[in-house]
Amino acid sequence: MHTKTDPSQLAGELRYPWETPPGPGEVIKITDGVLWVRLKLPFRLNHVNIYLLADGDGWTVIDAGFGNDESIAAWEMLFAGPLKGFQISRLIVTHSHPDHVGLAGWLVERFGCAFYMTQVEYLQSVYHQNRGTEERRENSRRFFLRHGMGDDLTKALMGRGQDYLKRTAALPPAYTRLSDQQTIRIGARDFIVLTGGGHAPEQLMLYCAAEKLFLSADQVLSKISPNVSVWAHEPDANALGMYLSSLKRLSDFLPDDALVLPGHGVPFYGVKTRIQQLADHHEERCQMIAEACREMPKTSAELVPVVFHKHKLDAHQTGFAAGELIAHVNHMLADKRLTVTPATDGILRFRTV
Repeated sequence: MHTKTDPSQLAGELRYPWETPPGPGEVIKITDGVLWVRLKLPFRLNHVNIYLLADGDGWTVIDAGFGNDESIAAWEMLFAGPLKGFQISRLIVTHSHPDHVGLAGWLVERFGCAFYMTQVEYLQSVYHQNRGTEERRENSRRFFLRHGMGDDLTKALMGRGQDYLKRTAALPPAYTRLSDQQTIRIGARDFIVLTGGGHAPEQLMLYCAAEKLFLSADQVLSKISPNVSVWAHEPDANALGMYLSSLKRLSDFLPDDALVLPGHGVPFYGVKTRIQQLADHHEERCQMIAEACREMPKTSAELVPVVFHKHKLDAHQTGFAAGELIAHVNHMLADKRLTVTPATDGILRFRTV
């Protein structure tokens, strides 16, 4: 078990007190009663962080990992090694993405533990597990075609591009709801529940004011920007607007010397600075879109390579890129920075106002 004493921090700086994350079968002690483990993911984003909080005679686990055999094996290695004899009394899942909720059913069944989520994220998880109806597939097909993706790309996006959403064990059939501003006691600590939209509709975060400890899930990550996307079941959503509003609320609420424990990446200090970086990142993308649409209207498909030009994207990554591009377009439409141009082919094209 690795541990490191936190140094004093200077407000405004981004600082990373743990340079090396836990490896397979390893646990890092963040502080008394707070442990950090990491599970592998089969994507470019190749890991997810799991936290354990001392909870009386047991432990509360924050997030469950991806729903595949490799993640189960990783958990079994931990329970046979540094977590041997640990009793899991509660599981709190921050949101409905499969790298976080994927093994919720497996953990709940293994330990008989209580299961907590926000209501929207629980219902979103149910939706993902039952989204493969013909009506929903047709709705997704029309959504991508309307944004100019074309037949071949649309087929790819509806296949491998979104198949990962179903990589979960059977969801527990019952849960306990957590809501924004609720206080939950975990062991000797009181946590305020914070929720925010954008990356997920009602993502759950936890803040312990007494110790300035912030479990940020995927809303504020240390070194990458969380995906903020729009999908076919809510095609006109302003997901980016919701995300930016959530960031402002967090920046106003949190002290800059809080220790942030994110869902990916490494723990860090400097949350206000990081939030500003994330907001600036999305504004930079909006400006790229505005410049590209200034002289000639463009579809979302034509704008994807404008924004995501640094990497060659496979179908899985293109699905994320398309959803995120549409989120920026919808936000700019809401802010009247873009307008939709009339078309007879049913394809949306956008021009800068």
